[in-house]
Amino acid sequence: MKKKLSLLVLTLIVALVAAACGGTTEKTTETNNSATGKTESAAPAQPAAESKEITIKHKLGETKLKTNPKKVVVFDFGALDSLDKLGVEVTGVPQSNIPPYLKKFEDSKYQNVGSVVEPDFEKLAALQPDLILMSGRLSAKYEELSKLAPTVFIGLDTAKYMDSFTENMKTLGTIFGKEAEVEKELAAVNAEIKTVSEKIKATGKNALIVLANEGKLSAYGTGSRFGIIHDVLGFKPVDESIKVTTHGQSVSPEFVAEKNPDYLFVIDRNAVVTGEAAAKKTVENDLVKNTKAYKEGHIVYLDPNYWYLSGGGLVSVSEMVKQISAAVK
Repeated sequence: MKKKLSLLVLTLIVALVAAACGGTTEKTTETNNSATGKTESAAPAQPAAESKEITIKHKLGETKLKTNPKKVVVFDFGALDSLDKLGVEVTGVPQSNIPPYLKKFEDSKYQNVGSVVEPDFEKLAALQPDLILMSGRLSAKYEELSKLAPTVFIGLDTAKYMDSFTENMKTLGTIFGKEAEVEKELAAVNAEIKTVSEKIKATGKNALIVLANEGKLSAYGTGSRFGIIHDVLGFKPVDESIKVTTHGQSVSPEFVAEKNPDYLFVIDRNAVVTGEAAAKKTVENDLVKNTKAYKEGHIVYLDPNYWYLSGGGLVSVSEMVKQISAAVK
């Protein structure tokens, strides 16, 4: 009889312990709402971003890759500022001549993969990236880069600036699952452009764009790397025949004086290459001082960090538009 009673007590103890453990487990998955007296389940952990294989068509070919790549190397500062704006982390960047507005990428947490014209192939091979983004300065090295990782050309076609810019941003949205964010940012940029272009067209003014470099001047017109000023924002070109080349059409102060532009926009290459601004000395000579642009205070020195080093990014394009807007009086 005593043995049966002991066995019954032991059974009850085991049952109580099991119930207590079960209650503890329940509490790890439920929370009590003291205000309502109701018990609510805790929110489940967010799943990792889904990855799927896609094919991206671009100027240099077609690239198969998986969405939401983890190790991303970016050789284009416009693409870099766009990813930063969209909250996408990158692994490797060219840390030579990084524009000040992207200074955070000089940190040692980011791998230095060379420059925008000369990749460090040894570093890239060791890094084994999931994606490489590159642009025009590295076109000749596309095949070599593609052997190391899926490589996508993300450079601008300046002959159709906004179409190309939009396509590039949507490509980034597709790759990183940021389609909605990209649409929102593009809408904001387009709204800025509409406001500025209406203001510029109302003035009826013309403009000339020059790059100053080591005491020399090169002119850029419609369809050029700086042609957004004409093609998108609406300044009439002072000369329709300026040749479209990467380095611009070599011109003299006499050319500037002869064309006599209402606005003269200047990009100082020396300022970003050597760190010393030199354009004003080159541009504002006795001949140019006779132009309408000089007399009316319309010689505008644009920030070369956006216009020369970068461009084509969500941040840089927005800043470029703002600079032109601020110049129109």
